[in-house]
Amino acid sequence: MGRPAAAIFAAMKVAIGSDHAGYDLKVAGAPALRAAGHDVIDVGTDSEESVDYPVYASRAAHLVAEGEAERAVIVCGSGVGVSITANKIDGIRAVNGHDPEEAEMSRRHNNANVLTLAGRRLAPEDAEPIVERFLATDFEGGRHERRVEEIAAVERGDDL
Repeated sequence: MGRPAAAIFAAMKVAIGSDHAGYDLKVAGAPALRAAGHDVIDVGTDSEESVDYPVYASRAAHLVAEGEAERAVIVCGSGVGVSITANKIDGIRAVNGHDPEEAEMSRRHNNANVLTLAGRRLAPEDAEPIVERFLATDFEGGRHERRVEEIAAVERGDDL
């Protein structure tokens, strides 16, 4: 990418959280987010001591759902548990990001607002471009807006 992260995307409020398995990746990524000018809200955990991932995933996702953060990045061992948890919250569209292209398309087409990562599978240098692309990408709207509205209808229990 070549440019410093601060030049790539506008600063925003980003909630971050992890369980014990994602703690190291969360701690490694937080300084880069702050250096890029983001206001980082860390909801925990604060160590590698075993904890339950739904606690931290729900804290971060609720901040996004309530408008206190624009996006969230949540980490557990696989990224799956925190993704499932976050997606239970009304208004959250979480994606378990494996590469920058997937993170970008989740923003462009699905207006994903929470990125989850696999702390046991991603090194910090591999996670950084995924997070950067997720934060730098805007939602395209257009035909995708209808589909995101259909997702919201499913959340409300409406028949499609």
